[in-house]
Amino acid sequence: MTIRDVDPIPPPPMEGVGMGLSSPLYWFYEMTHVALNPSRAMAHAAHAFFKSPSNPVSSTTLGKSISAACELFERATRRYAQPEWDIDHTVVDGRLAPVSVETVWDRPFCRLLHFDRQVAITHKPDPRVLVVAPLSGHYATLLRGTVEALLPDHDVYITDWIDARMVPISEGRFDLDDYIDYIIGMLRLLGSDTHVLAVCQPGVPALCAISVMEANEEAHVPESLMLMGSPIDTRINPTQVNQVAEKRGVDWFRRNVITKVPFPNPGFMRDVYPGFLQLNGFMSMNLDRHLEAHSKLFHHLVEGDGDSAAAHRKFYDEYLAVMDLTAEFFLQTVDTVFVRHLLPQGQFVHRGIRVDPSKVRRVALMTIEGEQDDITGLGQTKAAQTLCSNIPEQKRVHYVQPGVGHYGVFNGSRFRNEILPRMAAFVRAND
Repeated sequence: MTIRDVDPIPPPPMEGVGMGLSSPLYWFYEMTHVALNPSRAMAHAAHAFFKSPSNPVSSTTLGKSISAACELFERATRRYAQPEWDIDHTVVDGRLAPVSVETVWDRPFCRLLHFDRQVAITHKPDPRVLVVAPLSGHYATLLRGTVEALLPDHDVYITDWIDARMVPISEGRFDLDDYIDYIIGMLRLLGSDTHVLAVCQPGVPALCAISVMEANEEAHVPESLMLMGSPIDTRINPTQVNQVAEKRGVDWFRRNVITKVPFPNPGFMRDVYPGFLQLNGFMSMNLDRHLEAHSKLFHHLVEGDGDSAAAHRKFYDEYLAVMDLTAEFFLQTVDTVFVRHLLPQGQFVHRGIRVDPSKVRRVALMTIEGEQDDITGLGQTKAAQTLCSNIPEQKRVHYVQPGVGHYGVFNGSRFRNEILPRMAAFVRAND
């Protein structure tokens, strides 16, 4: 199992799942989680007992099997917290530079994080890059590899979206219009010498935010916009995700995947698309592979293969950490992006005003696609080049990376060795 199976666009839920706004399913999930606490505690204690070197049984096949089974049970029934970034250093100008993560902008549904590098005072300032992470189920740490690759040559900021389950209902709604406003607010804070990198889902709101700023002739528009695997026009080479969304329509999703956050969560009574239901969709897409991976973990633990077991834990600690999305954001995104295709048809409206990408003139545009992307079909991201018809030709770049799927567009060896150098050159040329 590799992290390439993570899907930054929420998959359709499993067939047969039907809830509705008043459904108690989320409440049952919460009660089951609490009810299993004693069992998890017992499994944890048994795991420690049968793994202890002072226990003679720990070296036997029986002891290792019991310990492994207890660990699998505990991991399968726990709620996974937001992963840590675990980025404490990078290399700048051939020297090790400490990195600290600090919050520079804070709103109820998002924090803006800055990866502050402690570089030599003589180091020339690097281009500032705002990474807009997907708000689609997994946390922004999904882009840890992207951030690590950017850090040696860029001053990196990233959106850290907040689990809707943790936001009190008194903080109000959060929809696609708010998402666009958040991006505009961040760009005003960072200033015009900023380059925006939108990974997958945020491609539409990022393009809309910059279009709105250009239409208003704001001074703080960024130097460039880079769109990676973004569903700008899902009518082009539609994938299974696109087809399912269009076939079912927004009313189906409203009836079947939206529920209320139960007590005692801070977001009690907020309407959400719950993370655990999204995870069911993620897992069902490759269920056999997930079952096989956990079977292998059991054998690795019994055989004492610590490296393989550690790799499994690292992957699933990220994969199983999911967050709730506000109902209004999820439904509006499905409706405007995947069902009605409002942006490419010139009908997308933000705060009562039509969004016109042809207003974008000062911002350079780079679109990046994966040749084998089965989530965002080939050509869907490139559509932004057509919509932004008034960007000068010398400020445009389109690149298709051979041999990669969706995740490979923004992470992995092909990203680091082939895509990132092209992005860095594009940024430098427009900085």
